[in-house]
Order: sequence, then structure tokens, then C-alpha cells
Amino acid sequence: MNLVELRRKRSGQFWGGILPYLGYVLQSGVAVLFLFCLIAFAAWYTAFIRNLPEGLPIRWIALVLLAPFAIGGGFRTFLQPADTVFLLPQEARMNRYFAPAWRGAVVRKYLILAVLIITFWPLYITAETQGKPFGWTALLLAGWSVVMSFGSWRELTFVSRPTAGVYRLLRWVVGVLAVAAWFWHPAGKALLFIIVLAAAYLASLYLPPRLRVPWELLIAAEKNHAARAMMVLGWFVEVPGREQRVHTRRWLSKWGSRIPWEPGQAYRYLLTKSFVRSDMFMIVLRVAVVGALLAYLSGQNWLGGAVYLFFVFVVGVQLSELRRVHSESFWLQLYPVPAGSRKANAVRLIFQIQLVYAVLMWLVFLPSFTEGKAAQAVYVLAGGLVITFLQRVYGKRTRKGEEEEE
Repeated sequence: MNLVELRRKRSGQFWGGILPYLGYVLQSGVAVLFLFCLIAFAAWYTAFIRNLPEGLPIRWIALVLLAPFAIGGGFRTFLQPADTVFLLPQEARMNRYFAPAWRGAVVRKYLILAVLIITFWPLYITAETQGKPFGWTALLLAGWSVVMSFGSWRELTFVSRPTAGVYRLLRWVVGVLAVAAWFWHPAGKALLFIIVLAAAYLASLYLPPRLRVPWELLIAAEKNHAARAMMVLGWFVEVPGREQRVHTRRWLSKWGSRIPWEPGQAYRYLLTKSFVRSDMFMIVLRVAVVGALLAYLSGQNWLGGAVYLFFVFVVGVQLSELRRVHSESFWLQLYPVPAGSRKANAVRLIFQIQLVYAVLMWLVFLPSFTEGKAAQAVYVLAGGLVITFLQRVYGKRTRKGEEEEE
């Protein structure tokens, strides 16, 4: 069996199922919106560099911006459940199958890091008068991303999952230390420290017992990758449902438990628990944190307000996916859920979550009250609330498919 050809075929099948939807995504206006956002970001970024605030923590910004992309790892294996039977005899030769996944993950990280470094560097050299050279920084991050990708792959093969969790934490600690050492210390000392740190980390990866191929783990990870891709497409066009990863998150387990135990609130309870335990929760949280950070860095002015309003809108767009989370669930046709309550509960929950995020993101404008810009901050908050209410009104508009479901 040609394992390389098999993976190439599966990759083609996956993208063949994705590409037909991209035309509908472009027709939805996302391309124009992306171009507009790119132009707006370029204008904001240029103005921000020309008027840098005093005491800008540029090294911390570099660490927060670059370290996660140099440390994180993700591999597309395109494995399927039946592979535990049909590919199991080929387990000793599976390195040939996984080699393209490894190369693809590293190349993706290189491209992302290249875009980030090129975009970030004008800000860095403006704020840091004695900064590190661009070329050496790019080479260091590229080499370090290979070390981190290798560590991420080894974690997948560990027999003990608690051990894998410990090593995942170790990978992030080691990665942050390496990037911080480069930006905070002289180049020679930092490079020596990073080499020693990498050698010690790589040596530790050979200590825990490993599986040759972690079949179940890789199959589950592949399902999650496909589900996230379909979830993003689902913001623009109806797509077939895919299995999504479920997170325990005990620290949020009580969210929704106070919802009245009655038929009219049953779907709201289900959606609340689904949101807390899904990938969407972390996606929306990351968007809100990034939006609040950019709004704060933009200053207490109208530019920061525009950034805030844009991210309030983006949060609402992402939360709209909640309306389709259980749209294909068979059991909802059997439960005694009152007619019309599903859509009403979904719209209400989305509105409440977006409203909370809009208020929390606005908190970065509180210093405006001590700087004589209280009215401006109030107008910005009012704009965020207006966007939230308008998206609720849009969500209440019943589409033909939703009418049939109800």
C-alpha cells in the first residue's frame, strides 16, 4: 500500500468538500469585509506607530504575539476510524504517512510567523531603540518552532495522558522562556541559553514510554479539525454537521444551572451547556481579549472606539453559530419542547452573552473618565449596545429553514 498516495488522496477529498463552500463565503461579502478590515488595520497601525504611547511594553507585546505561534502545534493526519483495522498492519511504516503532516505543520507555522514578524517589526524597531536584528530573530523563531513541533508530536504518542499534559505545560514554559530570553537579554547569552534549554527539553522527550501510533487520539484530533473548519463555514452557509470536541470545564459547570426547569426553557439550558463545553467558548473569549487589547493600545479615542465596535460585531457573528448547534439533533424532535421556543431561546442567549462581552470589552475605556473623555467613552458603549441590539433584531428574523424546523 502506498501510504503517501493514500494521505494525498484523503487530503484532496477533504479540501474537495471544503472548496465548494468557499464560493458562497465570498458571495456573502466576506472578501469585501476582509479587504476593508485590512485597509482599516493598515491605517490604524500606521497612525499607532507614528504616535506611540510612552512606556509601551514592546517586549511583552513581542512575547505575547510571537510566542504562541512558535510554540503551538497542530497536525492534519486525515486518519479515519476504520484505520484502526485496515491500516493497523502498516503501523511500522506509518512514518511515511505522517511525514507530510509534519512538513505541512511546520510550513504553516513558518508562514504565520513570517507574516507576524514582518507586520510587527516596524512597531518593534520604532519602540525598541536597541532591539534584536530582524534576520536573527526570524531564524531563531523558525528553528524554535521546529523544536516545539517535535515536542508537540511526541506528546501525542505518550502512553500516559497525564504525562502528556505535564509535557504540554513544560513545552509552553520552555517556549516562553526561550522567546523571553531572546528579547530581554544580549543576543550571545540568550542564544547559548536557548541552545542548552532546547537540548535539555529534547532529551526529556525520550524518557516517557510511547506508542508507535496513537490511533484513537489522532482520529479524534482529526475529527475536531474537520468540525472547526465546518463551524467556520457555517457562519456563512448551511453545511453538514460534524462532530465537535466536548470540554469538561468544571469551573463553568454551574453556568446555566439556575435556568428554570420547565419545557419552555429546556432548549436554552441545552444551548448554555453546549456553549460552555464547546470550542466556540474559547474562540469567542480569544476574540474578545484581542479586541479589548487592540482597543486599549489604540488609546482612549475614536480609533479605539472603532476597534471596539468592530470586535463587538465579530463576537456577535461568531455567537450566531449557536442557532445551528443542535439543528440536526434527532432527539429534539422527540422531547416536549414548545413550538417556537428553540429559536426564541437561542436568540435570547446569544444576545445575553454578546451583551456581557460588550460590557467587559468596554472596561478598557474606564481611564477615559479620569482624562476628561467621559462622554466619548459613553458614546462608545452606546454604540456597542446598539450593535448588540441590532444583531438581536436580525437574529429574530425567521428564515425558511428555521420555520420548517419549528
